[in-house]
Order: sequence, then structure tokens, then C-alpha cells
Amino acid sequence: MSRPVIGIIGNNDLLDGSYPAHTTGMMNTDAVAHVCDAIPLIIPANPALSRVCELMEICDGFLFTGGRPNVHPEEYGEVETAAHGAFDRARDGLTLPLIRECVAAGQPIIGICRGFQEVAVAMGATLHPEIRELEGRDNHRMPPDGTLEEKFALRHTIRFQEDGPFGKVVGSQDVMVNSLHGQGIKDAGPRVAIDGFAPDGTPEAIYIKDAAGFTLSVQWHPEFNAQSDPVSQPLFRAFGAACVAFRQERLGLRKTA
Repeated sequence: MSRPVIGIIGNNDLLDGSYPAHTTGMMNTDAVAHVCDAIPLIIPANPALSRVCELMEICDGFLFTGGRPNVHPEEYGEVETAAHGAFDRARDGLTLPLIRECVAAGQPIIGICRGFQEVAVAMGATLHPEIRELEGRDNHRMPPDGTLEEKFALRHTIRFQEDGPFGKVVGSQDVMVNSLHGQGIKDAGPRVAIDGFAPDGTPEAIYIKDAAGFTLSVQWHPEFNAQSDPVSQPLFRAFGAACVAFRQERLGLRKTA
């Protein structure tokens, strides 16, 4: 059987400030190809280009990547302010319904940074626009200067819940991660289960309650050094295994149909 196909949600960028492009980081494609052992397929983040049902038919799972624009606060019932930053309504228009449909179908998903926030919002959570402005919270944003290695360096611990899915996947209740985000979950809502917190109380690891498929999502960036990092590697391997299982089940159903 061929490897599963994992759709990687791209970003809408301007190369050199003027040339429109659909992009994703090579860290994402490398993690999918070499750790998930799957075929990476970059998905343009625009609902005008493809329908959710078509993407779900083509792909066995989806990686919702990080990105500079934030989920628009209208998507969780709040009014836009300057603190909410830049937006990408085309990406919102594709990812949020895609997440809901994947959860309903048991199709594997994983969210990273903005993708984590997309999964949370799609399933009923709200967000703080700037968590570093909250009393007692740390600055989780990417360092403005330094090399790539310095920007993605491990910065704080995460403690997973006892007997939760992350601890079982990673093999530890306490791990070290990087930190490159400005927003964070405010109210998780009824279906978003928070399984890991930073020392300052910021939610960093979630899954969707009662979901039939893989829904583990993280606020940090596990795609950096995914092949060797002791937290990233088992996370991506588990996601890849879930995509394989979903593909096998789908092919089996097709054979008997």
C-alpha cells in the first residue's frame, strides 16, 4: 500500500513584498515525509480554490501549520481590535470548516501554533489576542533577533495531564518546547480538552473530546528538528500512524462497497 497523503495547510504570502504565493515551511514537509512517513501535499489556504469534501477525499490527514496572521475574532464571537493583529480570512474560510468536518469524520488532524488556535476556535474556544499582556503570563513570542536555531530554541517546560494522551504518546509528563506565539486560549469551551500547560498557565496542548480520530494539537512548533527532538518525533510518528490507519480503513471500505 502506498504511503498516506497529508495535506499541509499553506499560507497566503507576498514574496518580495509583491508576488502572491501559497507557501509553507520546509520544516513541515520534512516532518511529514520523514517522520510521519507520508506524502506531503501543500494545500492553498483559500476556499475559492477547493472544496472541503474534495480535500478530504484526496488527503488522509491534515497538518494545520503556523502563520503570522491570526484567526479573525468574529470566528469566536468577538470584535476586532488592534491587538488582534493581521488576519487571513481566506485561510479562516477553509480551515475552520475543514477541521469541523475532519473531527466529525474521524479524519486525523494536527494543529501547530496558529493551527492549534484554528482547531480550538473551530471547536468552540475563544482566544486572548496578546497573552503577554495578561497578569502573570510570560512573553511567548518568537525572539526578534538571532539565528533560526536561536529563535526555535527550547524555552520552557510543558506539563501534561496525568493519564492524558500527550503523556502516553511522548512518554513523559514533563517536556521542554520552543515558543513562538502571541495569542492563546481564553475559554476552551465544552469540547476542547487542555492536556498541557506552560509554567505560567498558558494552554499548550489540546485534543478534542469524544473525537473518533487523532486531534492532538500544540501551541509550540514541533516541526523544528522533528526527526531528532524527543517530543516532536513521537508526536509526528503517532500522527502518521493515525493517517495510515485511516487510509487502510477507507481503502478497506471501498473494496467492500
